[in-house]
Amino acid sequence: DLFRGKVAEGIDFDRHYGRLVIMFGVPFQYTLSKILRARLEYLRETFQIKEGDFLTFDALRQAAQCVGRVIRSKADYGMMIFADKRYSRHDKRSKLPGWILSHLHDAHLNLSTDMALHTAREFLRRMAQPYDKAGSGGKKTLLTEEDLQDMARDAMEM
Repeated sequence: DLFRGKVAEGIDFDRHYGRLVIMFGVPFQYTLSKILRARLEYLRETFQIKEGDFLTFDALRQAAQCVGRVIRSKADYGMMIFADKRYSRHDKRSKLPGWILSHLHDAHLNLSTDMALHTAREFLRRMAQPYDKAGSGGKKTLLTEEDLQDMARDAMEM
């Protein structure tokens, strides 16, 4: 179970160490666990939280935790592929954190393998280009010139 193991929660794959996470499936907990059954009963009786609502929220929180391993700073980039149609359903997608939702556009839902590959290629090609201050179109960036120089120096040292 990679979703709830060391890789999902303890190791960061930032910068060039990881540029892609693919989520196959939705990481729901094992529902026959006695501990989980007791927790679900407590939540239902005390807070009127439905079993399905809690399990879905928990699974999507875990999915976000897992895909978040690939992007660890504002200077980092990576791709997150949710390879399960259930992520395109509003009841699932709405439980993902805002930082993921802000980049999860309708045009990127339910893509064929060929379209996903094309989109990934274009994204990585664009992100791999050096920063061009003149070509930025006057858009603001969160990175200062000094940040960019530090990043270039770090890249050369590797």
